[in-house]
Amino acid sequence: MNITFFSSRAYEKPFIEDANKGIHQLTYKEDLLSEETISELSLAEAIVVFTNDEVSASVLNVLKQKGVKFVAIRATGYNNVDLEAATAIGISVANVPEYSPYSVAEHTVALVMALNRKLKQTIARVQQQNFTLDGLEGFDMNGKTVGIIGLGKIGGVVAKIMAGFGCTLLAYDPKPNPEYSKAFGVTYCSLDQLYEKADIITLHAPLHPSTQGMINKESIKKMKNGVMIVNCGRGGLVTTEDAIIALKSGKIGSMGLDVYEKEKGVFFFDYSNKALEDSLLQTLITMENVLVTPHMAFLTKTALKNIADTTFENISKWSKGEKSEHELTI
Repeated sequence: MNITFFSSRAYEKPFIEDANKGIHQLTYKEDLLSEETISELSLAEAIVVFTNDEVSASVLNVLKQKGVKFVAIRATGYNNVDLEAATAIGISVANVPEYSPYSVAEHTVALVMALNRKLKQTIARVQQQNFTLDGLEGFDMNGKTVGIIGLGKIGGVVAKIMAGFGCTLLAYDPKPNPEYSKAFGVTYCSLDQLYEKADIITLHAPLHPSTQGMINKESIKKMKNGVMIVNCGRGGLVTTEDAIIALKSGKIGSMGLDVYEKEKGVFFFDYSNKALEDSLLQTLITMENVLVTPHMAFLTKTALKNIADTTFENISKWSKGEKSEHELTI
């Protein structure tokens, strides 16, 4: 098949080429898929998209007109795809349901530890040859209460690591898994109970109407003073304006963000010689108690290989006229 990759980056191409094994004809485009860029698409039976590509009803209609039959998402989340519209016009959509829960979980813990031990401030001081320690105090992870929102496979690995630190583990998930309670001592509770008791909150929930903006001024009020929040889930889980107010007041003691609700068109692009027009993101970047990473929690060699392999498993099934086991339905 002729396949076009949108939002493609150099770091993933070796893994894509290896998984393809020279079978399909591949075209790479760095641009995000959108109503503006869809006109650039030439002959393609399938397209492969990433998390910030726009696969709306209007885009899907144009894809259909151009002969596209399949959309492969090289990610787990698919909130950027209008599945109802795709189904209605006969375009098959599949994702990568699992690539490496360890990659995202380990990045989550890396952010937790960097915030705790104030590595952002420490590195800045040392670069200025300032080796003083005042204001750099952290805390022992042992004995702290960690609240995990969304205890799927990624949240489960976070629980495993945090249990190793000696943390008390709370979790909220609509579908509790008793195995995590047995293995790591996780206690399931309500969101309000988690907000009230957790010293550290990590977010691994999917994004849909019930979770959109769940970290907001009302939920923040229920949290401990000085709580740490880390989001390696979806940017839209956090209402940024409310979080910034709480960070400035000290209600939120620190925050780690690998995803951001307005990241589209910014994350994955080089703005070093451009003006960053998003004042909220500018504020977050400059705050000492905030660490922002550019949606890179997935970025390990293991994950990149698994993403490419599963993407081409989906494509291989389609090319044979078969249905992929990872196809998404409404």
